[in-house]
Order: sequence, then structure tokens, then C-alpha cells
Amino acid sequence: MKIVLAYSGGLDTSVLVNWLKDHFDAEIITFAADIGQEEELDGLAEKAKKTGASAHYTVDLTDEFAADFIYPMMRANAVYEGQYYLGTSIARPLIAKAQIAVARAEGADAVAHGATGKGNDQVRFELTYAALAPDLEVISPWRMDVFRKAFPGRSEMIEYCRREGVPVEASAKKPYSMDRNLLHISYEAGILEDPWFDPTTPENRGMFKLTVDPSEAPEEAEYVELEFERGDCTSVNGKRVDPAEALRVLNRLAGKHGIGRVDLVENRFVGMKSRGVYETPGGTILLHARKQVESITLDRDLEHLRDGLIPKYAELVYNGFWYAPEREALQAFFDKSQESVTGTVRLKLYKGNVITVGRKSPLSLYDENVASMEGVASDYNPDDATGFIHLQGLRLRARRRRQELPAIDFETKLTRE
Repeated sequence: MKIVLAYSGGLDTSVLVNWLKDHFDAEIITFAADIGQEEELDGLAEKAKKTGASAHYTVDLTDEFAADFIYPMMRANAVYEGQYYLGTSIARPLIAKAQIAVARAEGADAVAHGATGKGNDQVRFELTYAALAPDLEVISPWRMDVFRKAFPGRSEMIEYCRREGVPVEASAKKPYSMDRNLLHISYEAGILEDPWFDPTTPENRGMFKLTVDPSEAPEEAEYVELEFERGDCTSVNGKRVDPAEALRVLNRLAGKHGIGRVDLVENRFVGMKSRGVYETPGGTILLHARKQVESITLDRDLEHLRDGLIPKYAELVYNGFWYAPEREALQAFFDKSQESVTGTVRLKLYKGNVITVGRKSPLSLYDENVASMEGVASDYNPDDATGFIHLQGLRLRARRRRQELPAIDFETKLTRE
């Protein structure tokens, strides 16, 4: 039997290589996706082979991740439950897709992952396997009794790695898990499972890797200009950038100013609530900026219709339905809505804040003459508002006159002077 394991080199997958090899009497091929982790990929091949893998693949997916996953999601303005920028969620379907490609190249019988039996990632990986390679066997050790009995908790896994000489960042002193890619870093589990625990105190703030504490950010604000074409950021401060480079540049800028931290309790797809701490510096700027360009280029009713569909799209991405037909159909709608979203926005970055200080577009629907309060001649005639308001109030007047409604009770004491 040959198994391709999605491998990060972290605690869980470091344990899994030897365990899968022994339990299934199988050849283990490890696979890691380069989606912007940077130094975290160093030495993975050697580490994987040391723990029992016969071969290892590290596949550079950074450009594809930015252009074909992050940017389309940004065009949908997707934020889950109003706070989470979906940094982990959007990466999983791409990782699973590439894992399948490795499995095909190796003639593997199965794919495996180290996602826990309580988390969302098991769903995201396996829904992608189902959509793209339903013939492959799927192995999820965390849903196997024999594995859970051997490793009932993180402390047993940490001890195993220490005993076997496998270096991992998790330890008894820093017992939380971390997931990093080009869009974000997420932190969860361990000490973070207490929703009252404060990771921003001086003794704990070393956890954060992409952003400085806003209180330690520069005392002077920094300005940045972003240009968008059809909903995508194509230039930062006058320099053309591809999607991956845009995120790298904005990650550095935002991180320097303490922008992009979120601490939330979210609703997992599997039913429980979970506390997560996230750093999404560049993505926070991107989403804020493109909304400003939308504000002057999107038709009102199109924008409002689009806004009503964002929660559903975000939920589909969060739950792992990237390759589902309803997500693809919604994507087509969102992409169509972005055809006019071209323009420039100027932002001020200061101590954790992204402040809009200007926006312009050759396709702007904003008409200064129409909006002006100075009586400038335009297509708008205030006299027209009389009939407009009268018609809008027609149903309200009819309701008050014809139906049994409670009398209006004015609680405020009236004083005639």
C-alpha cells in the first residue's frame, strides 16, 4: 500500500509518518504545499525521511494560491461571521488538490491528513478529495480509536517527538498550534482554548509573528495607494504587482503598523464553538481598500444584492465546499459584479488602524454636482422628491388608516413654551 500524507512538519504530522507506516504496513510519501510559509518549510524533506517517509514533495503553490484562490475570494468580499478572513479555509482545497496530483504521480492507493476529528480541516480536505478524486481511499487517523488511544493528547505527542528526536515547535512551554500561509497565521488549541486568556500581554505577545503590537507601532502614520482593476489589486504605491507580491508587500506594511489581528470565537462546521487568534495583515488592507473602490463604482442595487450573498459564499469556503457547484456559480456572479471595480484608494496606516483618506476611479458613479448641497445644476431635481416620498409612504398611510394598530404612545413629557 502507498499513502500520500499531507505533511507540515508540525506536531501531528511528525507523529503520523511512522505511525501510518507501521499500522498499515505501507510506504509513506509526504507532501508539503508551499503557500507562503517561508522559513517553516526549511528541512522538511530531511525531517520527513528521518521519521519514515520514503520520499517527499514540496510543491510551490504560492502564485496559484494568491491568483486563483485568495483573489477570487477577495472579489467576493468574503468574511466568515463578520470577523474571520478565511485564511486557513481558503488554503485547504488547494493543498488537497495538489496532494491528489502527487498521489496520481506516485500511483498511490490512499491520501491521509493529520486534521483532528473535532476540527474543520478534516471536512475541507475530504470534501475536496470527494470532488476531485472519489476513487482514492481517505485515511484520517484522528478518527481511528487505535490512534487516539496511543495519543490521547498533545503532551503524549510532544513526548513521542522528543523521544524520537523529531524537532517540533510545540512544547509544554508553548502548547498551541499554528498554521501559516501567504494570507495569514492562525493560532489555536492549548492555552488559547480558554477564551479569557490574553495573548497580548508582554509575557505572551511573543506568539505573534506577522504583526507588532499596535502600542509598539510607529508614532507616525504611513500612507499607501492601491490600484484596482476589475476588483483585483494590481499596483501598490505606483508599482505593478502580481497577486502574491501584493500580499507580501502589504503584509510587511500592515505588520509594521500592527494591523490585522483578530481574536474570536467562531462556529465550526462540525457544531462546536472554537477560539482562534489570527493575523491577516495584508488581507485586512486589501479587503478594506477594495470596498472603498466599490463604494464609488458599484451600482447600488447590485451592491446590495451582492452583500446579501456574501455570508453564504463565506460559509461555503469556511465549510470546505470550494469545488461545489453552488460556490462556482456564486463566484461567477461575484466576478461579474467586479467588472467596474477599477480605481485607486489612498489609505493611512496608524497603530492598528486602516483609515481611508481618498478614492478615485475613471468609472466612478459619484457625481459631485448631483451630491452637492450648493445648488449646482444637475440631473437631480429636488422637486421630484415630493412625488417620490409620497409614493413611498402610500402603503404606510394605508396601513395606519385601515388596520387595527396600537395608538402611538409618546413617553416623552411634552412642555409647551
